[in-house]
Amino acid sequence: MSNKPSHDSFTHLTDFPLDINNLMKKKMSIRKELLQGSAEYPLKKIAIMGGSTTAEIKDMIEIFMLRSGVKPLFYESQFNAYYEESYFENPTLEAFKPDIIYFCTTNVNINEYPSVKDTEAEVQAKLDAQINRLTDLWDRVYKKYNCTIIQNNFELPYHRELGNLDSVSLNGRVNYILRLNAALANFKREHSYFHILDICYLSSYIGLKEWFDNAFWYAYKYAVSFTAIPYLAYYFVKVALSLYGQSKKCIVLDLDNTLWGGTIADDGIEKIQLGEETPVGEAYRDFQKYLKSLKERGIMLAVCSKNDLNLAEEGFQHPDSILKRDDFLSFKANWEPKNENIVKIAQELNIDLSSIVFIDDNPAERQLIRSQLPDVLVVEIGSDVGQFKNILDKGGWFEIPALSAEDLNRNKFYEDNQKRTAQAAEFKDYGDYLNSLEMQAEVGSFNDFYMERISLLINKTNQFNLTTRRYSQTEVEAMAHRADSLTLYGRLKDKFGDNGLVTVVIANVKNNECHIDTWLMSCRVLKRTMEIVILDFLIEACRERGVKKIFGYYYPTAKNGLVANHYADMGFTFARKDLEGSIWQYEIPNNYQKKNKHIKLVESIDVSKAGIGERS
Repeated sequence: MSNKPSHDSFTHLTDFPLDINNLMKKKMSIRKELLQGSAEYPLKKIAIMGGSTTAEIKDMIEIFMLRSGVKPLFYESQFNAYYEESYFENPTLEAFKPDIIYFCTTNVNINEYPSVKDTEAEVQAKLDAQINRLTDLWDRVYKKYNCTIIQNNFELPYHRELGNLDSVSLNGRVNYILRLNAALANFKREHSYFHILDICYLSSYIGLKEWFDNAFWYAYKYAVSFTAIPYLAYYFVKVALSLYGQSKKCIVLDLDNTLWGGTIADDGIEKIQLGEETPVGEAYRDFQKYLKSLKERGIMLAVCSKNDLNLAEEGFQHPDSILKRDDFLSFKANWEPKNENIVKIAQELNIDLSSIVFIDDNPAERQLIRSQLPDVLVVEIGSDVGQFKNILDKGGWFEIPALSAEDLNRNKFYEDNQKRTAQAAEFKDYGDYLNSLEMQAEVGSFNDFYMERISLLINKTNQFNLTTRRYSQTEVEAMAHRADSLTLYGRLKDKFGDNGLVTVVIANVKNNECHIDTWLMSCRVLKRTMEIVILDFLIEACRERGVKKIFGYYYPTAKNGLVANHYADMGFTFARKDLEGSIWQYEIPNNYQKKNKHIKLVESIDVSKAGIGERS
């Protein structure tokens, strides 16, 4: 059963490319329909701190959030009161307890620009004052509310008093804003709680002429035009949801008239359109280049084509093909229904259907996948290959809060897993197979080096996830530093490669009891007994703290049935039911014997301090 809202009547309005006019006209009816199915959606509290009027922006954010299966609750500041309401005492905002604070400011909120008569020192002083005012605000807000901050950077000015010199002269507004944006980017690189919505790029993409509307500003004090508001809201939601693991991982592609022009079975490799000889062939080659760049940053590629396998593979032998057969982790070229093939691809790669983006030039195939696999994101790619890259790029489906080593190595992780699967077939005894992998594990308490990966794993893992609670990196950092928290992460590598950080436990210790809030593990290491290693460490950490009893919680979802018997398998006994699921308990014996048999520990931790941060 899918958790994703399915509303075919307005899918074309809320998915990219956006139909701005109809979207704005029908927003109230769209909102009403989306709210009908939102009772079970996870809630996110968003405080919009506006530098201008934000009511329409809030409405559009709500629609795009609901469309993604998340129900937002809002706090909205008064007009241009973003600074006062967030910097000073605000009991209402404090009671609201936001998950995200969004500073929706634009260049109209820049306090002071340089004048043409300012010296270089005076310009720098103004810039420093502006930067210090902002960074002081962000630091204060983070310390007070302990939540994620999303901040617009600044769009370029519509008017340039110095003409083309405006971008060169230190006294020019364009130059000033570019330097201010560079300072914001530097702050982002140094502060994990802080994220930028790049309206400097967005306004350029839309066009400054369309971004700002003088009449709209003078009449209603909107610093963003009626046309630009849906784009602003759409990309805010993409940034926000990326923090909670809702970015896509895999692109499943058709072949004929999708990766090359023509039909390989009819035209042969010699006559398909691919390369710089024709405009159409060059566009297909350019699209392949873009897909190759996505693969290099960690997006998995797969093929789903109605074709003979040998002919389909032959297309990648074309001398102008950027993509090669080895670029695809899964390759389905046959005459079975594409929805069945996509399910098999997801199973092979051990990913959720909700992680997949499907691209096919055939509208009938797109409709089939939409109707049969609603969790799969079907891109309305059209038939103009010149727009394929633009639509895929501007859709925002692969937004990430940061580029990590895990992202860059994702394809290798899955390639190594395929080698492990092949080796498993050579063994009759599963224990012998596990030993043959020569596995080594590192287990430790949360630390700053791994915090980004830990938060991403928490928000992306669905199958092996006992409670499926979602936490931002800011929230994870706060839990790691609480004296009553017990946190563990685990890395696993073997002779085929390093799987990276693959498992996370967050628990609370009180009254000599340990309550497991979160226990999850990446699907790429299922059935490797890593959970047993973690249990051994968890029990040892509990014994060092004087804990006698551990409580585990299983809250069923549409995707985590895999771990329904996890606690029973780990030796826990059923305690009782609660409103969300079942509660299990484990009495720690005095003579507990560690159960790990197949994984060598290469690094241990001081379990008496597991998960403890600074104490007062």
